[in-house]
Amino acid sequence: MSREEPKLDSDGPPEFVAAIDTGTFRSTRCILFDKYGTPTLMHQVEYPQHYPYPGWHEQDPLDLLESVYIVMDCIADKMEAAGIPFDAVKAFGITNQRETTLVWDRKTGQPLYNAIVWDDSRTNTMIKELSGEEGPDILKDKTGMPLTTYFSGLKLKWLVENVDDVKIAMEEDRLCFGTIDSWYLYNLTGGPGKGLHYIDISNASRTLLFNLRTCDWDNSLLDFFGLKSSILPEIRSSSEVYGKIDHGPFVDTPISGMLGDQQAALVGQKCLRAGEAKNTYGTGAFLLFNTGEEVKYSKNGLISTVAYKAGPDCPTHFALEGSVSVAGAAITWLRDNMALIDSASEIGELAAQVHDTGGVYFVTAFGGLFAPYWDSTATGTLIGMTGYTTKAHVARATLEAACFQTRAILEAMNADSGVNIHILRVDGGMTNSDLAMQIQSDILGVEVERPTMRESTALGSAIMAGSALNLWGWDVTKPETLEKVNTAGNVFFAPHDDTKLRTRVYRLWNRAVERASKWNTIDFVQEEVEAELEEKLKIEKGDDNEKKNESRQ
Repeated sequence: MSREEPKLDSDGPPEFVAAIDTGTFRSTRCILFDKYGTPTLMHQVEYPQHYPYPGWHEQDPLDLLESVYIVMDCIADKMEAAGIPFDAVKAFGITNQRETTLVWDRKTGQPLYNAIVWDDSRTNTMIKELSGEEGPDILKDKTGMPLTTYFSGLKLKWLVENVDDVKIAMEEDRLCFGTIDSWYLYNLTGGPGKGLHYIDISNASRTLLFNLRTCDWDNSLLDFFGLKSSILPEIRSSSEVYGKIDHGPFVDTPISGMLGDQQAALVGQKCLRAGEAKNTYGTGAFLLFNTGEEVKYSKNGLISTVAYKAGPDCPTHFALEGSVSVAGAAITWLRDNMALIDSASEIGELAAQVHDTGGVYFVTAFGGLFAPYWDSTATGTLIGMTGYTTKAHVARATLEAACFQTRAILEAMNADSGVNIHILRVDGGMTNSDLAMQIQSDILGVEVERPTMRESTALGSAIMAGSALNLWGWDVTKPETLEKVNTAGNVFFAPHDDTKLRTRVYRLWNRAVERASKWNTIDFVQEEVEAELEEKLKIEKGDDNEKKNESRQ
């Protein structure tokens, strides 16, 4: 079936749910799904990334918003060409990179600074100052998460302290904070004076401002970061009619599903029962284990987080999560920075030229290590090279890096949950490589299950949007109503039975992690460099953003 020539249901007028999916790197997509979860039409557009200083990663909120309008308009054009009326789209779902932090002016609707992306590490020096003697777990009892550069709270504090426009807007109660779902909903429903300032509960749980026990914003956490409650969006469930699109070809179509991308993948993989788990290999890798209606606090370096809330009157479901900061991003690095491959798809073919890494290990800690290590001072380390080493060994070591980190997370997850996971459902770009998935199965010693249709993130938000309207009888609280969704068939990768080798290579991986750990200490050099960069930023006073806004107006 070609996406440009959609196969329409002969039982009646066509009906679809649309998903808007903004990933971390390069692109926003709009996908139409039918009642079987089949992607029928899709359009994708890239947007720029900005790296103004080492360790900084930003995106222009207006670029993000423009990418949404483009994909929606292009989907409308494709529908028109296929003879599908616009009202065949019954609802929109939104899924997004989660901790990326945006701020805008409530009166003008204009962004006050670029979006600070989740993997940005500029707030590294704040951690030691804020955590004090209690260490990075100072907020974990309330938030389920350590104090790291990963989450939104530190990024928001940095913006208030370093960007005058943001600080003044907060003082004058005209500052709006949100993650990307909030920014899109606000603008799609009318913008200044009309747009809705909401956030989905799964995204709210990633801010360090959300209390897992009360499932609401927490004033003591706001005080900890020096923030005012007036900046916060209203927390809503992951599946309800938030509002209707205000303009464009899909005017008056409800927006009825919002989920952070990894929680959306959990739903898209239909891991809706306690004890089910999935791993998404995108820019990073994110393993989520559904713990049902119970919050499980990790003793082994994992995050406790909201999985989803299937409606305003439904219970909140939670998850244990382990995050790998760099997975597919390492493949992009091999292509763009090192020129070892011409396209990301070549990584598997190159890695397959050798049977092992020849003793090479690549700790891909470009911005530190996430779960279960939580070492923001670790750096990327390529170790074990000899005169025998080729680029094929490096390519294979790059694939293995995400797989080893996944094993570390899975072992922590088994210990926290008391359940040994025997099968891991996977999705994301890196799963396109059969070799990578076989390596993953071998390193874990468990079976890996890959769906044929791997648009799990977009599908999850579409399922939530359709469930809010009971479209096609979909109901996330009743998983059996989704049994016909995404049943195209799965591929299974079984581990080779070599426990001794599996143990040895994992032990060597952990030695490599020890070498990479605590390299980028903040005792002197980094602190001075970051102080110099912050001073330069204060001098600039956001002039670049003003120029961008003026040019767009």
